[in-house]
Amino acid sequence: MSLRGKRIAVLAEDYYEELELWYPVLRLREAGATVVVVGTGGADTFTGKHGYPVTVDMPADEVQSSDLHAIVVPGGYAPDRLRRYPAVVGLVGEMFDQGKVVAAICHGAWVLCSADILRGCRATCFSGIKDDVINAGATYLDEEVVQDGNLITSREPDDLPAFLQAIVAALEH
Repeated sequence: MSLRGKRIAVLAEDYYEELELWYPVLRLREAGATVVVVGTGGADTFTGKHGYPVTVDMPADEVQSSDLHAIVVPGGYAPDRLRRYPAVVGLVGEMFDQGKVVAAICHGAWVLCSADILRGCRATCFSGIKDDVINAGATYLDEEVVQDGNLITSREPDDLPAFLQAIVAALEH
């Protein structure tokens, strides 16, 4: 299993869920991918819900979707901030439209709602935002990971192993 040559963005903002950002970053790097942490441009470093910092490699307005193979949206409270930035929402929408892997876990689905990419898709998320996902046009499924084409969604930190297995498998093809 090798993701050598694959370039993946992981989004970051204050109050991100540490496990949902760092597990994908480390697991994807372990698989050989180049992982870039992409922020909103508001800061060079963001702090997670539990105080752990992450340094951003670049802001979203400097990222080209054509340079990426996948994007991962971690949860926590960061997605409520991420969705307020047109560059972030636009990047996620472009990635989806280009058929590239768009993956979101937990509250990360809020960014998918704002990017208006859930209409007609099957998806999952943290149970507290399932109404938002349904209202955005998705069919909600309470499963650890749901893959619908290039869209991969998951519910919570306990689902991270299945979430990353699905992302790696999608990128290996």
